[in-house]
Amino acid sequence: MTIRGGPGPRDGKESASGRPPMARRIEEPPVAAAPRPARPRRSGTVSAYEVARQRPASGVGGFLRIGVFLAVGAALVLLLLGTVLRPVTRSLVVGMADSNPGALRLPFVADLVREELGDAMTAPASADSGEVEFTIESGETAVGIAGRLAEAGLLRDARAFLLVAIDRDLAGALDAGTFVLRRNLTPDQLVGTLLEAKDPAVTLQLRSGLRLEQVAAYIEARPDEIATLQMDAAAFLELVRNPPASLLADYPWLDLPKGATLEGYLAGGPYRVLPDETPEELVRKMLDRFAGNVGTERIQAARDAGKSLHEVLTLASLVERETPLDEERAAVAGVYQNRVDREMTLNADPTVIWGVDLLALEELGIDRWPEYSFWNVPEDPLASIEFPKVIAGYQTYVEPGLFPGPIATPTVASIDAAIAPDTKRGYLYFVAIPDGGGRHAFSKTYEQHLEKLREYGYIK
Repeated sequence: MTIRGGPGPRDGKESASGRPPMARRIEEPPVAAAPRPARPRRSGTVSAYEVARQRPASGVGGFLRIGVFLAVGAALVLLLLGTVLRPVTRSLVVGMADSNPGALRLPFVADLVREELGDAMTAPASADSGEVEFTIESGETAVGIAGRLAEAGLLRDARAFLLVAIDRDLAGALDAGTFVLRRNLTPDQLVGTLLEAKDPAVTLQLRSGLRLEQVAAYIEARPDEIATLQMDAAAFLELVRNPPASLLADYPWLDLPKGATLEGYLAGGPYRVLPDETPEELVRKMLDRFAGNVGTERIQAARDAGKSLHEVLTLASLVERETPLDEERAAVAGVYQNRVDREMTLNADPTVIWGVDLLALEELGIDRWPEYSFWNVPEDPLASIEFPKVIAGYQTYVEPGLFPGPIATPTVASIDAAIAPDTKRGYLYFVAIPDGGGRHAFSKTYEQHLEKLREYGYIK
């Protein structure tokens, strides 16, 4: 509010000095605000009002201070989880991974599980270098494979296999197939073999009717299908010709005569083997298959017939070399059994050919055996061929009775024929029918045999 002293310009009057009067503006002093009544204070307390007045002002600085507080708190929590509470944390995380293997893809989970597994991540489940075949079925998952590997004793812990598979991004790369595994493979080696489908095994195709030297020649030759095989053919041959007592002790059913080889006891068929397969590992597989094919019933049947297994296999190997037809095997076995019973010479071509081949092979040396042609009929008359004493029993045109041992690996059909040969028809001779698909003509007497020889063009 303005207070004017004396008349103002609006009055139109002059002052006594003749000058217009000076107008003065005098500001009123500001009206003092009424003092707030003092709030009562309680002893030992601070009011909400005072707390509000002391609260820091909001803004960027305030948010930064809050962020720092939270970060420090989180770091402390992680520190506790990683040190004092790590065992508890690991137990919880590992339990979660057990029920949900997919969690192993999380780095934090994977690290704790690896810590839990320890040596099981890198060490083999066994020191045994023995082999086992393992089959992956179509559509099978890595989790399923890992579980079966652990059940088979090939893994200490299935999670080790899964972690390696995840690390190598192979958990989804599953190819069905059968693989040959050693029991002392590490989890990493198992993953490499099964999930990368890099089965190192090779297949040996060993047909029935082969003699030991033919198997050795095949190993020595190393054709493309077994090119990576490292086995020493000479070591294989030495083992099967002179099986050690430690090997024979594991197969008491063999009951070999003194000095006998494993000829006739090594089953034919395909064998999947590793490149570093040892001769003993292969021989054991062949003996196991023979036992599985023949069975204890046939061994007992041979005994019931008054024959040893060795005698049965000796006759069966001759039947195997004489005829490819199952329907003829019992008749062929019957011819030779009748001649044995009559103490006649067998006049068996295959036994003499076996001896001729053996002598020729010894002169060649094993490195040249792959070039040798087996089972060819010599140009000389078979009855005129002489053998050294050590194999004289195989000259069946001269020596009567059953020869010393098998000359090849027989099939089960030939073994059955040797156990129960057809002797009742009294056949003593047979001759191959030209272009007859392997069939033979049988005779009871020598005169009948001569007639068939003329009939089929063997003699005039």
